[in-house]
Amino acid sequence: MLVLLVLLAAPSVLAEEVAERASLRLRYGVALRDGRQADVGPGLTYEGLTPNDLSAVGTAWLGTSWFGAWAGVEREGFDLREGALRITGGSLLRASVGPRARFFLGPVRAEVGAGYGFAQLPHFHDSAEPVLLRGVRHAAVVNGRVRVPLPLGLGLEARGELPVSLSVRDASGGRAEATGFSAGGALLVPLRRADWWTGTLVLDFQHVQDAVTLADGTESRQRLRRLGAALELAWHDGARASRPAAPPVRVVPGRMLFRVLDANTGAPLPGARVALGDEEHVADAQGRVDVESLPPGAVSARIRAEGYADTEATAMVEAGARSELEVRASPLPPPTGSLRLTVVNARTGVPLPGVPVSVGAVEVRTDLTGQAEVASLPPGPVSVSVKAAGFRKVEEAAFIVAGQAASLSVPLAEDRKGVRATLSGQVRSVRGGQPLVATLLITKARVRARTDAKGTFNVQVRGGTYRITISARGHQSQTKVVTLRDGERSIFNVDLFPRGKR
Repeated sequence: MLVLLVLLAAPSVLAEEVAERASLRLRYGVALRDGRQADVGPGLTYEGLTPNDLSAVGTAWLGTSWFGAWAGVEREGFDLREGALRITGGSLLRASVGPRARFFLGPVRAEVGAGYGFAQLPHFHDSAEPVLLRGVRHAAVVNGRVRVPLPLGLGLEARGELPVSLSVRDASGGRAEATGFSAGGALLVPLRRADWWTGTLVLDFQHVQDAVTLADGTESRQRLRRLGAALELAWHDGARASRPAAPPVRVVPGRMLFRVLDANTGAPLPGARVALGDEEHVADAQGRVDVESLPPGAVSARIRAEGYADTEATAMVEAGARSELEVRASPLPPPTGSLRLTVVNARTGVPLPGVPVSVGAVEVRTDLTGQAEVASLPPGPVSVSVKAAGFRKVEEAAFIVAGQAASLSVPLAEDRKGVRATLSGQVRSVRGGQPLVATLLITKARVRARTDAKGTFNVQVRGGTYRITISARGHQSQTKVVTLRDGERSIFNVDLFPRGKR
């Protein structure tokens, strides 16, 4: 019966044979477990249904050759119950990896693999006090899989695995012995077939049988039957039909005339480049590009012109006809830069807020930190003018680079022209340095001032050279000549001699 199904399915399989490069199978299901443990106690038997049974198996091939490799991992849920009461439980892991070979026997595909296998096997502390323990088996594994096609695109899979123990340890690390095998099958239901991958629903069944014998003679046996559904994704080189190829359909090419214009003025853009796939064409003096021998259907073009933004366009080519497409390219905005100014007092280095600044035709004021920023400046030199009350006007030049922010620090020197000079000091007697109440007379500046009780004075005059007469009761007068500049502060002390003494 099976041979008959294969023969019925063979034509459809051969009509769409694929060269698989890799596959990944993810499974979820339930596990039905039963077993027993014979030890020095009364013995233990168990059975039960456990959900959350997971596995993942990946296979990769060297191109489309017969040689490849596989790796797999699966998790087994384990629950030991007495009625509704859960006594113990946990999870067990199995993993395997190794090289693999495949063979095609007509429509039937066979795979054989050998490699390393790791498995956690269950045993219990003892049957009187069951606590799940995990033995570990390291083994060399031999496995195989056969796929048989069925009608309607379905498939049947049979597989098996035999581990040959290399090292077995119980949960405490003691030596043990273990034997076992697994066998299973699946119904393969195609879900999606694309040019480079296929998706298949796998209705899976697996039978696993293990036996563990500990050093003290305790023997634990279990049988595990898994039911589940899996999704298998396979990557391949595309389908290749074995049916006689249909005669080629003659395709009549078409032509396309592109006209590249300025979006604002409508002027043609000579020298514009029109790229169709890997081919690039240059527009003539009227901004035209005439392309021949284009396959009918939609064609995408990329248009580039100096000083204009790249433009994408799609047109429909008609078989045996000449079509036209007008493409308007938008000019790029002129590249600009920016300038950040910092205005400070040249003498103190303190930032000067609220200072008017002229940058070309743009006028701004500095902020509280003495800074001002001007954006969207054309590249090249630009004049900078800074003028503030009490400071000398500064004319500078800055160079603007497109796409960059330039910086300029402008120190302002104080303008002291027209600011009165300050003359201060103290008048004392040479006898003991006692402060004197004295009179200061500056005839040229028409200033007459008196010192205070401490003999100090403070007068303001315009810049120039002055003759100053200082007199005090009981003391000889003195005359001094001083030269002052606008805004200058000069300090001098005067000691007067008492009359009749030198």
